[in-house]
Amino acid sequence: DPTGVGARDLRECLALQLAERDRLDPLMARLLDHLDLLARADFARLMRLCGVDREDLEEMIAEIRALDPRPGSRFVTEEPATAIPDLFVYRFGRRGWRVELNAAVLPRLLVDKAWYAELSSTKLDREAREYIGERLQSANWLVRSLQQRARTILRVGRAVFERQRPFLERGPGALQPLVLREIAAALDLHESTVSRAVAGKYVSTPHGTFPFRYFFSTALAGDNGENVSAEAIRLRIRRLIEQEDPAKVLSDDQIVALLRGEGINVARRTVAKYREVLGIPSSVERRRLKALAR
Repeated sequence: DPTGVGARDLRECLALQLAERDRLDPLMARLLDHLDLLARADFARLMRLCGVDREDLEEMIAEIRALDPRPGSRFVTEEPATAIPDLFVYRFGRRGWRVELNAAVLPRLLVDKAWYAELSSTKLDREAREYIGERLQSANWLVRSLQQRARTILRVGRAVFERQRPFLERGPGALQPLVLREIAAALDLHESTVSRAVAGKYVSTPHGTFPFRYFFSTALAGDNGENVSAEAIRLRIRRLIEQEDPAKVLSDDQIVALLRGEGINVARRTVAKYREVLGIPSSVERRRLKALAR
């Protein structure tokens, strides 16, 4: 309990729930055998395989939608992990922006020099004194390394948001092209140092909390001679598809034409690649899904 917990796969999970409702007839079982076609919204093939018309198929799909594909999830009480930012970026004054480290997540390490002095004042042999001295040097080195790491993260953050001010002012659609090499050159650092500084870090901005690497994106040339961030193009593709008329689903070629009308010159294969990265189905699949939803 609940029905479906412990099932070996999705088909069995749904079949157990339908059987409990006395709805697992041969036609429904045949539909469950072709969940891959249902996922692709290939309704024509499903109608042929199940031997039903469109109206009957829609009723069968509605029954499946009423089932719970993850019956065990109702017992999960843990809240999803929240990303804790390493940097805060916020407006300062009328036109400025400030980048600050999140002191709460910085490693805190102190060297107890009083304890070292007390040990040093006792009668110790030469080997013990050398050992204590070496441990003090190691501890001081670790403290300095952590401080240097924090300064590097802050320097990189300030350099990034000097270049990503349009993002701060207008949001993700205004994200600028930026690569690690550019920040490394500006700060006289090795590119690998910048890469380590942003790896696994998060930044809190007025538009939400983002992985630090989100602000690095390759450039595509626009018709007006200005480069456009690949991430900004992906966001624009998502919005175009979200706003499309269900009766006039946009093909990749039509999206290319709309982007070119906005001064963004991209190839059809680039649009298809970005759409797949975003997890958005093709126009054929979207048309089928939206037809079913009506």
